Amino acid sequence: MTSSPVTMRPISPEEHLSFVAARSGSFLQTPAWGRLKNDWRSESLGWFAGAEMVGAALVLYRQLPRVKRYLAYLPEGPVTDWDAPELLDVLRTLRDHVKAQGAFALRVGPLVPVHRWHARTIKTAMADEAVTALTQVAPDVTDERGVRLRSTLTRLGFSHLAAEDGFSAGQPQFVFQVPLEGKSEDDLLTGMNQLWRRNIKKATKLGVEVTRGGVEDLPLFHSVYAETAERDHFIPRQLGYFQRMFEVMLAEDPDRIRLYLARHEGDVVAATTWVRVGGHTWYSYGASTAEKREVQGSTAIQWQMMRDSVAAGASVYDLRGITDTIDADDPHIGLIRFKVATGGEAVEYVGEWDLPLNPLLYKAFDIYMKRRG
Repeated sequence: MTSSPVTMRPISPEEHLSFVAARSGSFLQTPAWGRLKNDWRSESLGWFAGAEMVGAALVLYRQLPRVKRYLAYLPEGPVTDWDAPELLDVLRTLRDHVKAQGAFALRVGPLVPVHRWHARTIKTAMADEAVTALTQVAPDVTDERGVRLRSTLTRLGFSHLAAEDGFSAGQPQFVFQVPLEGKSEDDLLTGMNQLWRRNIKKATKLGVEVTRGGVEDLPLFHSVYAETAERDHFIPRQLGYFQRMFEVMLAEDPDRIRLYLARHEGDVVAATTWVRVGGHTWYSYGASTAEKREVQGSTAIQWQMMRDSVAAGASVYDLRGITDTIDADDPHIGLIRFKVATGGEAVEYVGEWDLPLNPLLYKAFDIYMKRRG
């Protein structure tokens, strides 16, 4: 490791993207994500130890109403070596920079794992009525790097944003992933539970076809997505948001984002979006119709995205957020059951952390957010 002093400066989109892609960083830390979030001000920052680039970040600034003060937010970032000796300099220069930009608080979301639970461990815990949360179960893997980082952030005055109703305040602290490195399609099938394998075969037998769509097919996706939102009681994003998402992400990389459609006898029964940065692929948005659920369109489309992730050389397929609940009576239990059946693992990240820079404004902001929630 170099011992040169760490400096920070704005970087070009090309420098930013090259660094993030080489380290399979989050798509939320790419320059394109900043262009998508046009209701935030964004900038690309880089850290250098001498001539060597050691970190990059997309910083989003959200202004407070009527006051020129901002929340500086790094979703799933910055991208850096969280175990490097220059880490403290990275965080300190970031703090000083955003404060000079008028930020009243800095929010970071390091994409560093702390714990992992394998599918078999989760299934055993779900069968135990006395266990209601993953955090009550001994993890299969503890990442000491994540443990150290939590301690460092606490020591620097950051406070952890606790999850509400199982979900974190911004990006998910708990996700479900399927490791792909060194695995074939047959290996993935073997890792799935019997029901998933049976449903994949059923979808094929019933004639479900999964194809990749283009930007022109987004209205089809959005129709199914809006139906899903009404059924599952969440507020859907507008079609224009997804059209803008595809526009800016495909402009950055022609294979950054894909649209998948599952059809049965000409009817779209499921639709999803798939995202890739380096060796990391994500299931981003998903939707399905209430009709023809028995043809297993959602299972078929997930299987196709996994297969395509293997073909793309990805090391992980990320099904994104879960709650930490494994209580049979919890309304979110179906989500984790569906994902556990893939044979992957639950991952707890360090989570999101806030550093108040103007304590009075931060306290007012915190009160406002709690009342709004």
